[in-house]
Amino acid sequence: MKITSVKGTNDYLPEEAALRDRLQATILRTYTNCGFEHIITPALEDGENLDKSEGGENLNLIFRIMKRGDKLANALSEGRFDELSDIGLRYDLTLPLCRFYAAHRSKLPTPAKLIQIDRVYRAERPQKGRDREFVQCDIDIIGSDSICCEIELIATTAKALRAINIGNFRIRINDRAILRGVLAKTGFDPKDFDSVCVTFDKLDKIGVAGVTAELTEKGFDAATIDAFRSFLDACPVSLDDIVSFGGDLDAVERIKTIKTAVEKISGGAYSVDFDVSLVRGQGYYTGTVFEAESTEFSGAIGGGGRYDNLIEKFTGEHVPAVGFSIGFERIFSILRERYANVKESSERKKITVICEPDTFADAYIYADTLRGEYDVSLALRAKKFGKQLARLEESGVAGYVVYGENNIVMFQ
Repeated sequence: MKITSVKGTNDYLPEEAALRDRLQATILRTYTNCGFEHIITPALEDGENLDKSEGGENLNLIFRIMKRGDKLANALSEGRFDELSDIGLRYDLTLPLCRFYAAHRSKLPTPAKLIQIDRVYRAERPQKGRDREFVQCDIDIIGSDSICCEIELIATTAKALRAINIGNFRIRINDRAILRGVLAKTGFDPKDFDSVCVTFDKLDKIGVAGVTAELTEKGFDAATIDAFRSFLDACPVSLDDIVSFGGDLDAVERIKTIKTAVEKISGGAYSVDFDVSLVRGQGYYTGTVFEAESTEFSGAIGGGGRYDNLIEKFTGEHVPAVGFSIGFERIFSILRERYANVKESSERKKITVICEPDTFADAYIYADTLRGEYDVSLALRAKKFGKQLARLEESGVAGYVVYGENNIVMFQ
């Protein structure tokens, strides 16, 4: 049998798992301290829900689970190959949250301020920074269209990032209404906006030439692409100048208000920068979109936006919502290098009680008396006691007790 984990998934050693636990606990504690409440949703979602979730290119990355028994046999025998699957693994936490809210809204406050920290799954081609299983840390506010929600989400996420000592970062912000205005002025049909945005979202990766080439491959009018290229060549465009390119004035004012408020809260710890090239790939975003970007380590460490139309698919009623998600694996990869030895920052010291086989039960009882102050493990005494102690010290254990002597010996 194979001993390696499936490509795109990871095993974590005890010290790595400890760091992951510590980081997630800090993020969760920060969010709950700011008035958000933790919920848990299943990893499995209804296939129809996933297909109708407007998840952009993520819809092509859904892990689908085949039907079972007679349902599968009948679909195969009748050639209904598009009906072989009825459930799948969630590709993010937003769709499950929307279903959760629709099912339980009568028991939730308005607005509902909710936390999810959990694993999601995408059928990616495994490569660095692209796993098939990864953790997201989300906070969302459901039931309010006030821009105070954006302000609170950005400030609270930034507070969590600072709590885990991620280092310097900035917030990039845009609004889909600004993008829609720019695309309309350059000549794109409104029905094509989502497709154009999917391509535009790749600007940082493929550049202006790559964006225009992909739009050409999609069959858009050459004159429209040329007009759009003139806009791309002018980027970056300031908030004050974007209106001349077709940017929605109301959206510009919203972003100015959010930017001013969040920067006041930040006290200069981080900036909020308008970036018209920020799209966010999910098709369900309707208004503001934002990303947290590390200025020490290139790339986004979180992102989100407003999705005012998604919950309506479940409830039939308009329910505004906005969320911010921390990309936990990116955070972990950065901090794993910075804090290679998590034990040094542990609040509780670890010690080991060493005993003989015939005193194990008594040693366990004794260890319980120490667990109010320490994290305590038990180990049988090795023949080469000196080497055993050396291994304990190397593993990060702070000290040991030989049962019967009952004196804690701390390593220097």
